[in-house]
Amino acid sequence: MYADIVLPLAQPAYTYAIPEGMTLEAGDAVSVQFGLKKYYTGLVWRVHENPPAVKRVKRVVRKVYDRPLLDARQRALWEWIASYYLCTLGEVMRCALPSLIKPSAETDSQLLDDTFYPRTERYYALAASYADSAQLNETFDRFERRAPRLYEALLEVVSALENKPDGEVARRLLTADATPLQTLVKKGILTMTEHTPEVEYGTPQFRLPTLTPHQQEALAKLKADFKAGRTTALLHGITGSGKTEIYIHLIAEVLKEGGDVLLMVPEIALTAQLIERMERIFGSRVTAYHSRLTNHRRSETYLRLNRSLGGEFVVGVRSSIFLPLKRLQLIIVDEEHDASYKQAEPAPRYSARDVAVWMAHQTAGRTILGSATPSLESWLHAASGKYGKAKLTERYGDAELPKIYLSDTRRAAQRGERHGHFNKLLIDKIEATLARGEQVMLFQNRRGFAPYLECPQCGWTARCPHCNVTLSYHKVREQLVCHYCGHTEAAMVRCPSCKVVDLQPMGFGTEKIEEQISELFPEARVGRLDRDQLTSETAFNRIVDDFAAHRTDILVGTQMITKGFDFEDVSLVGVLNADNLLLNPDFRASERAFQLLQQVSGRAGRRRAGGEVVIQTADPAHPVLRQLLNDDFEQMARDQLAERQAYFYPPYARLTMVTLRHPQVQIVRRAAAELADRLRRDMGRRVLGPIAPPVDRIRGEYLMQLMLKVESGASRLKANELLREKLQQLQQLPDYKSVTISVNVDPQ
Repeated sequence: MYADIVLPLAQPAYTYAIPEGMTLEAGDAVSVQFGLKKYYTGLVWRVHENPPAVKRVKRVVRKVYDRPLLDARQRALWEWIASYYLCTLGEVMRCALPSLIKPSAETDSQLLDDTFYPRTERYYALAASYADSAQLNETFDRFERRAPRLYEALLEVVSALENKPDGEVARRLLTADATPLQTLVKKGILTMTEHTPEVEYGTPQFRLPTLTPHQQEALAKLKADFKAGRTTALLHGITGSGKTEIYIHLIAEVLKEGGDVLLMVPEIALTAQLIERMERIFGSRVTAYHSRLTNHRRSETYLRLNRSLGGEFVVGVRSSIFLPLKRLQLIIVDEEHDASYKQAEPAPRYSARDVAVWMAHQTAGRTILGSATPSLESWLHAASGKYGKAKLTERYGDAELPKIYLSDTRRAAQRGERHGHFNKLLIDKIEATLARGEQVMLFQNRRGFAPYLECPQCGWTARCPHCNVTLSYHKVREQLVCHYCGHTEAAMVRCPSCKVVDLQPMGFGTEKIEEQISELFPEARVGRLDRDQLTSETAFNRIVDDFAAHRTDILVGTQMITKGFDFEDVSLVGVLNADNLLLNPDFRASERAFQLLQQVSGRAGRRRAGGEVVIQTADPAHPVLRQLLNDDFEQMARDQLAERQAYFYPPYARLTMVTLRHPQVQIVRRAAAELADRLRRDMGRRVLGPIAPPVDRIRGEYLMQLMLKVESGASRLKANELLREKLQQLQQLPDYKSVTISVNVDPQ
């Protein structure tokens, strides 16, 4: 017998012989030798009787776990991801499994030592011969007279077993000392076993929040859509409308039936607040899963869920879509529009939202996409009837939507009403808010102190030596940092070109805003939340807890502060520069700007009337800003969809971005031209490029890109097969074997 084994490498499955006496099935984890000096943990994908066409077939060394790591549903998911996103099963494995479950080593004995096994616990049970109550009572009588410590230990075990249908109790639940328990085992009265602890949830008793009539109507609409056969539904609710309360009711229904639930959020930053809220209702059922957890914790969670028989509730980020939930009946994708659900690097470059929709179709489960500002693709699917749809147009608890002001930065500068990067209107609003004892959030979509340093004399700018991009200036650390490759160097004080000492920071980031707002309001307590501050989960929790507890008056941040936070004393939100959102060279720029501005606006006035938002812009007449002012998402959606249909962009076309990399610019340009020629022979005008991207050198490699635009109605499978074939042909050519090629299907 032979087994096709998937390894955590960008390689196809390899066939190994199964040793005599070893029984394997699809999904099993095994140890195999790959190459001359490397051992890997692989996954059995198929067991068959067909020997490979090679002289010497390596054997599977050993089986790793006592049960398969993947079931048939998960294997189907991996195969679909590999096919749709044009990658190998090995790359899916590398992304899907926690690192400790797939170790590699120089020898098999090292691999065995490195293999992760979850912790075990001791369990005690009555020996079969003592199931007879007469003999047990006799033993109690004897111990009560002669061995009081044995009597107390046995009494505790028997009492604990009264409500245990499986007849065993965990050692951690007993207060008895180890010595009397061991004595009872030696005497044959108790038996002791060690195994992985099972989670005992008991009968679900959840204290659910009361829904408003508006929420009840939305919940009933979702249920009706699912009953009518739709597997995906969009919950379109304005910020602060109480979408989470509807989620809670749907989650409770599934858990009471013994099903599993997955609630996905776009950012790790959101999980702490959300998990705390969910634990107040669902208690120990809530399992967190994200990259800030230790490798040990993620691996233990994966293996525990792999043994679970149902009733699990996981809150996680995009990677949680790969967890082995056996009875997955409901997936909720909160803030479904967020680009964080799309993995950029490395392969597979999957969208967890789209994978969730596919999974609902395959398993007859249900997927809910929730957002105040849905992606245009989801909105169109809901409008056309492909998805179900429910709307929430009122804020929860009678709170009102904030009043939005557009503040003209050009006009303020002309009138002398601009101080640093703040217009007078925003300064006055901050002053009034602080005087009332309320809080302020300031949004600037760029971290650091300034995007770059420039010499005012000769125009020199500090650039990354490995990437074609300027270095961002971080004043607190006095460093220049590349946000592409991570290169860091000390900030210079003298221009290396003309030796002028007066280098100027150009533009502004969150650091500069924090400094200026502290100068304008020296009595205010100012905090900052961006990637530079997230040195650990503890650091993040401290910043959020300080703001929630009113130990901070003003919070400055990047996109992080726009997502899902619920601070009841925030009554003012300031957007420092809306123009850098609107002027991005991206066909999604207007959609993303509307979403981001409405999301950040939604942080104001969530518990009180009179919330305000000040958006600073040089173009207050911009159509998207006017639509935001009128809270008209649907008009924005119709305008953007009409423009995309005219220019043949998603959702009316499917995009695939092919990026080629090489240290020598001439080689990568020739390779891109060769690939474009080969593709055009079969795909014609659907092939765009090749072109150099705006940042055309990263980590010492030059980049060229091709874009494929394929009609939505055309066969994606056929297009993918054709692209895969042309890529293989290109990389077989001697001149281009060293060119690195990455494929991004549905780029965001």
